[in-house]
Amino acid sequence: MSTEPVAAITPVEPVDPITPVDLLPLKRAVRWRPSELAFWLLPVLAFFAFPQSHLLLSQIAIVSLFALSLDLILGYAGIVSLGHAAFFGVGAYTAGLLAAHGFGDPLLGLAAALAMSALIGFITGFLVLRGTDLTRLMVTIGVGLMLFEAANKLTRYTGGTDGLQGIEMTPLLGRFRFDMAGTTAYLYALAVLFVMFWIARRLVHSPFGMSLRGIRQNALRMPALGTPVHRRLIAIYMIGAGYAGVAGALLAQTTQFVSIDVFSFSRSAEVMLILVLGGTGGLYGGLLGTMVFVVAHDLLSGINPQYWQFWLGLLLIVVVLFARDGILGALRRIGAKLKRRSP
Repeated sequence: MSTEPVAAITPVEPVDPITPVDLLPLKRAVRWRPSELAFWLLPVLAFFAFPQSHLLLSQIAIVSLFALSLDLILGYAGIVSLGHAAFFGVGAYTAGLLAAHGFGDPLLGLAAALAMSALIGFITGFLVLRGTDLTRLMVTIGVGLMLFEAANKLTRYTGGTDGLQGIEMTPLLGRFRFDMAGTTAYLYALAVLFVMFWIARRLVHSPFGMSLRGIRQNALRMPALGTPVHRRLIAIYMIGAGYAGVAGALLAQTTQFVSIDVFSFSRSAEVMLILVLGGTGGLYGGLLGTMVFVVAHDLLSGINPQYWQFWLGLLLIVVVLFARDGILGALRRIGAKLKRRSP
């Protein structure tokens, strides 16, 4: 019988197949920076500084939400759309039809517009996301044109070219009526914009939002990481459609009028222009672009009613030449330079 010593067997520690993910950068990104808080003080100050311009300020808030909805699908998921006004129009007519038939509660109209536009976004998303960028672009334009013609033909419900009449809104929260000065409309639109922005901010700084950025950078590699690319794109497209529907509902409720212009191609092109002007992929780009575009539009059309588009076009060219990433990109570069110079 052999008496050789048996080598001791060293126990092997079990290996955890799942590597923990460090979520600390995401938690830090969710925190509000001082510059962001300063930005949101601007509309509050504008309320007191420009008491005669509350109607214009309410339009800025509404268009900002519309631009934010496009930024969610373009800036973070890379979905190019020139028919985004389709969901804006669905939300406007949903809220308008409810108010015209006796359901004029503003919050009810917002909820219905959000649900209806998100549903249309979910249905059309399967068509839009089938092809390449050029195919998606054409399909989005086609969807917008179809809804425009449908609203033009269904005059019994939409009013056709005459617009939807008889919209009567009840007081907001049962207390605040929509006045001619636009005070209630501005505060209402600003509050909705802030809430929707806060939700979008939480969304893009979540693991879901990070996966969207990965899809935008390289959609072919993301399945290797276990990311369901198609479902992610459908989800963000539906969310962006819902945001656009809420913006359309705000327009219908604050103006108490809806026309088929809400489905027009020019509205889709305008919000795309605003987003490019402000900068994509930062949430604040759409807000900054809207502020510059709407204010410049109002000032230039007042100075030169016939040729204001020339000067607006010149402004856009200057911004594109000297701020290729939009206004937001230029501000980021300036901030980076100042940070490097500071001790």
